[in-house]
Amino acid sequence: MNDSGARRIELLVPMRTLVVVLAAIGLLAAFQTIGSTFLIVFVGIFLALVFEYPVRFVMSKTGMSRGLAATVTVLGTAIAVCLLLLLLLVPMVGSVRDLLQDSPSIVDELRDRDGLGWLGDSGAAENVQDGAQQVSASVPDAISAVLGIASSVFGLFIAGFTILFTCLFLLTDVQNLKRSLASVLMPGQEARWMPVWERVTEAVSRWAIGVVVIATIAGTVQGTTAWLLGSSYALGLGVIAGLFDMIPNLGATLAGFILVPTIWAEEGLTAALIMLAVILVYQQVENNILTPKIQGKAVQLSGFFIIIAVTLFGALLGVLGALTAVPLAATLQIFVQELTKARRAEVAAAKDALESAATPA
Repeated sequence: MNDSGARRIELLVPMRTLVVVLAAIGLLAAFQTIGSTFLIVFVGIFLALVFEYPVRFVMSKTGMSRGLAATVTVLGTAIAVCLLLLLLLVPMVGSVRDLLQDSPSIVDELRDRDGLGWLGDSGAAENVQDGAQQVSASVPDAISAVLGIASSVFGLFIAGFTILFTCLFLLTDVQNLKRSLASVLMPGQEARWMPVWERVTEAVSRWAIGVVVIATIAGTVQGTTAWLLGSSYALGLGVIAGLFDMIPNLGATLAGFILVPTIWAEEGLTAALIMLAVILVYQQVENNILTPKIQGKAVQLSGFFIIIAVTLFGALLGVLGALTAVPLAATLQIFVQELTKARRAEVAAAKDALESAATPA
């Protein structure tokens, strides 16, 4: 049967749309190919935003030029961090390694004391035991990789060197970049978008500095408590508490699921309850006193958006994404607020006009 009566349908795609789609596909392919390099550049740019306000502080206090202040601040911080790592890295990593390697025996101790009885007969206790065995078996390789024994020391050095000087050169040239940006903005747009740069810089810098300070306090408080309670893993528990505390909203709770059972297995139920009380009290102090005082209103995100940001950026960039999720989400929020400012002003004016019309004279 001849199908000559069927209509022919043609789909016309504009050349511009086709080019954009192909460019997006090419960009994704390139990103997948150079993902590790892009991550290094991202870290360098992020650190430049973090160091912006410390560099300005050094400039205001010493009268140094921007380039010299950036060099002193960044290289001085890098040297200080390296010295601290040389002094503390081996004992800290060793303590964490011992804790993770001993995790099967800790789980066994909890099961003997019926500390995992609340899991019932669902098989969850066995899953916890299996997970502890897997972690214990994989820890030696992981720790050696952290110390550079099982990985390329040269590659690690190149990555650190690239991050450090990406950060330094961006800090040094930031004023030139601002002038370049202002030169392509139409009259009136400069006054709109240049303050956005300042808001993003302030949000990222204050957030990052606050996170490091608060995490250090959290690790010190909880590690010291574990030491006072007699734990042989006090240093490792303090490191874990500090690292987890960097993850917004969820970190402190996740750390509690490690610290309290460990103390329970080592020192008994009373010590575990004391540890739990310290964690709960510290969380309230951090949420209501430390964070408002140290970070202020650096980022103004609801808890819902923080959880979504941590989940999405964590999936995209791993641990680094989870740690930087809040400032990235805050940056997006700042741009969205600026783009919708005129619309929100129109809506507010319309609502005011309706209210005024509805109000009797």
